[in-house]
Amino acid sequence: MPPAIRQILDMNAFDASRKSGPGNPLLERRLQNFGAASVLFYRSPIEMVRARGAWMVAENGKQYLDFYNNVPSVGHCHPRVVDAISDQVATLNIHTRYLTRVVDDYLDALKATLPGHLDNLLLSCTGSEANDLALRIASTWTGNRGFIVTETAYHGNTLATTDISPAALKKNPLPDHVVAIPPPSPLVFEDGVAQGFAAAMAKAVATLDRRGYGVAALICDSIFSSDGVFSDPAGFLADAVDVVRQAGGLYIADEVQPGFARTGECMWGFQRHAVRPDLVTMGKPMGNGFPMAGVAARAAHMNRFCEDVGYFNTFGGNPVAAAAGQAVLDIIREERLMENALNVGGQIVAGLNTLRASHPVITAVRGCGLFIGTDLCADGDPRRPDQSITTDVINGLKERGVLIGAAGKYGNTLKLRPPLCLTAGEANIFLNALEDTLGQTR
Repeated sequence: MPPAIRQILDMNAFDASRKSGPGNPLLERRLQNFGAASVLFYRSPIEMVRARGAWMVAENGKQYLDFYNNVPSVGHCHPRVVDAISDQVATLNIHTRYLTRVVDDYLDALKATLPGHLDNLLLSCTGSEANDLALRIASTWTGNRGFIVTETAYHGNTLATTDISPAALKKNPLPDHVVAIPPPSPLVFEDGVAQGFAAAMAKAVATLDRRGYGVAALICDSIFSSDGVFSDPAGFLADAVDVVRQAGGLYIADEVQPGFARTGECMWGFQRHAVRPDLVTMGKPMGNGFPMAGVAARAAHMNRFCEDVGYFNTFGGNPVAAAAGQAVLDIIREERLMENALNVGGQIVAGLNTLRASHPVITAVRGCGLFIGTDLCADGDPRRPDQSITTDVINGLKERGVLIGAAGKYGNTLKLRPPLCLTAGEANIFLNALEDTLGQTR
């Protein structure tokens, strides 16, 4: 029997139907308040009360090393971000219908990290909003309505972005204007990842043409995070982008997860593949926890979009968000966090490969910088993904004070995304905890 496909919100999720024993009053309140939309981690959810750097602290005083949350990218509660937000909110916070120097200073600094052909930036509050806007811009420019994604992609929770997020769909198939292709996995394409991925893209283009939609865009994140983290070989994405462009579509680089120095080699994940995106979307790490997101676009694309639609975002681009964003850019540069991500990430990959030699359940280690995926499979067989082992390891790491997530079509990939400030010593804490956990896991 083939392994069950895992829906993204089910990975490592608390199952309220299985709770037993004396009730947790706060847990009961959460379930009552959120209802069916409640998503909590772990067999026994944790109540968190504070955090700093790469560490979080629970209500009972237990400390947890955070290898999951990529939102506080420069570290939980970084004092420079806290000060920037506090100072600005005490001075002025208003929408973008007024000129405010802090906003345009930030936009200039952000644009300086991006390719020069991306002239315009629009700021929003969430990555979902940013991706929704990018889809609309692509459709307006191309006159087409079809989109290509990978088969376990996640790009947001608006109506439009849920349609292009196979990982979020529990029952319904993808709508007719969306085609999903396999991720750039060696298990799918063996040694010909670039050629195979491009060929799959060409088939998707033909399908959308046959259905009468044409191709508006390929949208993907360059680390293919929800698919299970596929980053190599560097450059493989270029051929697939060429296929889409030859069909009249655009390339939307969703940098919400791989962006802002996380890959360690460059500021943006797409840069590893030597491709020039038509649109770049960004979010979570921008404000280190302060909600902000954005779209970078060619001026011609933005002009064409605005001819048809008036666009304004009340909270997008507010001065407090800009102050937070500027602090994040400054910290990445001044604390050399890109270099740190490369070095400490390399240490983690080397440590995982050492563990792999003595623990056959680890069948693959992938990633770059501080974005790493590790497959766990039964009997060391890469084609037997084991969700139960993965769940046991995730909960075992939690008991040992390390927080980690899962990814992939079958939910058997450990997904590592610690803050970029992670130290070599903290990396070793994780590796030692994982070794101990694997030793206690069947």
